[in-house]
Amino acid sequence: NGKPITITDPSMTRFMMTLDDAVDLVIYAFEHGHNGDLFVQKAPAATLDVLAQALKETYTQINSKYGDTEVKTIGTRHGEKLYETLVTREEMAKAIDMGEYYRIPCDTRDLNYDKFFTEGDEDIARIEDYHSHNTFRLDVEGMKKLLLKLHFIREDLNIEGKVKSTEIKSE
Repeated sequence: NGKPITITDPSMTRFMMTLDDAVDLVIYAFEHGHNGDLFVQKAPAATLDVLAQALKETYTQINSKYGDTEVKTIGTRHGEKLYETLVTREEMAKAIDMGEYYRIPCDTRDLNYDKFFTEGDEDIARIEDYHSHNTFRLDVEGMKKLLLKLHFIREDLNIEGKVKSTEIKSE
């Protein structure tokens, strides 16, 4: 619409996941999970700056004016975080690497608190959370490829025609 793209912090990162990726995750969890397990996709992340630049460059395919769209930084809003954490270090200590996903088994420990006051796990202190600042980062080209997986983007770019919502598999 010719309006600026507003972002809160250019270095803020977010995980990037399409609806198809989310559906695949649910199906994988049903096929490979046990009661109480958590599954997390090893999703790529991108900074808001990369996302804004990728959108600008993608939409220049329609009109070169979109390349000149202003990106306006408005500052971090109340409650916003610099990055997203999907798996804590405590969960990472027991996470099972399933290739494209982490499986975090259900915590089945009993309530024998004496164990927790006399024994600890020093290894946990050396493990890092899995968050959007330490996962694979998309660059502008990678972000543009991800954007082109989305039907509404392809539709906007006239790469594919408009379809009825009932004909869309997912997004």
